[in-house]
Amino acid sequence: MRAAGPLALALLGLPAAGNAPLPADLPAFAPEQTIPPPTVHRTTLPNGLQVWVVPRSGPPRVDFVLSLKGAGFTADPADRPAAAKLLAALLNEGTTQRSAQAIAEAAQGMGGAVGASAGRDGLTVQAHALASQAEPMLKLLAEVTRQASFPEAEVALARANALQALKAASADPNFLADGALGRAVYGDHPYARTQETEAGLQGITAEWLRTEHAVRFRPDRALLVIAGRVQPGPALRWARVALGDWKAQGAPRAVAPLAPASLPRQHQLIARAGSVQATLRLGRPGIPAQAEDVPALRLAGTILGGSFSSRINMNLREEKGYTYGAYAGDGTYLLGGVVMGGADVRNEVTGAAMAEYGKEFKRLADEPISAEEMAMNKRYVAGSYLLTMQMQAAVAQSLAGNWLKGLPPAALSDYVPAIQRVSAAQVQTMARRYFDPATFSWIVVGDPAQIAEQLKAQGPFNTP
Repeated sequence: MRAAGPLALALLGLPAAGNAPLPADLPAFAPEQTIPPPTVHRTTLPNGLQVWVVPRSGPPRVDFVLSLKGAGFTADPADRPAAAKLLAALLNEGTTQRSAQAIAEAAQGMGGAVGASAGRDGLTVQAHALASQAEPMLKLLAEVTRQASFPEAEVALARANALQALKAASADPNFLADGALGRAVYGDHPYARTQETEAGLQGITAEWLRTEHAVRFRPDRALLVIAGRVQPGPALRWARVALGDWKAQGAPRAVAPLAPASLPRQHQLIARAGSVQATLRLGRPGIPAQAEDVPALRLAGTILGGSFSSRINMNLREEKGYTYGAYAGDGTYLLGGVVMGGADVRNEVTGAAMAEYGKEFKRLADEPISAEEMAMNKRYVAGSYLLTMQMQAAVAQSLAGNWLKGLPPAALSDYVPAIQRVSAAQVQTMARRYFDPATFSWIVVGDPAQIAEQLKAQGPFNTP
């Protein structure tokens, strides 16, 4: 990881590393701008499909995002975890009308692309095209979404590739640590099942995918966002033509339960003989995306470990030289969330690095936060968000992603003002509520012969 120079850090609103002085004549930071509430024309088709049209000026491009609630990892059976990844990846590998090559060529001919991805709360199909090709691109998206055929040869190839990728990932300490932490934070909840298994992949067949596709892909649990150089009338007409006759099959599956708000903490040491460093993860259950505490928790996590200049990274990397990078923060979803952190450290400082996490968590809870540090981190959070939201695709994706998490369109423009309203006292409350070291599970991947003795200060560790 290469450190940014003092001037670059200053332009980002971050302090310079070390004691390098900044130019005295740097202009003051301008006040942060806000994102105007997007003009969203909302319609629900008779089949239950929600359509949001977001006209925007700018490049002659139109972005489409079709999100399907409950079609992601929460829909995967326990014996086929993360199967939604393969389901999403295979959507554009063949339909009842076209081959994978024909789909790719058609999308390229429209100046765009079409593809899909899966997450905890749903599955998303995305496409973009030149504005002049928007209508045919929406028809192609509808074809990929509704008529995916899952050809036997393509499924076999994708499964073989996934098995090889899993084999490689299983040797990666970060993959091992992340999987174990998910189980520690979420227990038996589907949110823990984000990594494939060999047995699960072997059980994914073309026929199984076709059955799951029919069950998961429902217009009454879907949202289509159309953003770009479009007008509401034509865009809605395209949606009716492409997706208006789409019908759900059978009764919808039950919605997954809420993720646990608390679980007994775990300490696990995953043996990796000969490793010259230890991979650390710590985590605990968090809060859902709709919770009132989200803005304050996000700012607390940023101060602790959400940027290069965060307290934990400056401590472990810049001051002590234990690691190339350390982080902490939160993740929020429809049914729950996570508060977590992690770093890769040298074997001989494993215990010391873990202790520093606890010290920084307690320091944020116990010591007043300066106005300067609050302002710097608010600039970082707001500025990063505002830069991202300049991109049309990001607006469409954020609207659809927020919908999957149970958030309204207004959440897009409410985020920065909510961050700006957070007080230093609220950040300390978040630290006490969600960053209490005594509530965190620890996962460590490394060589027991090198690090086991150091772990005793955190309590007994189990070796799976």
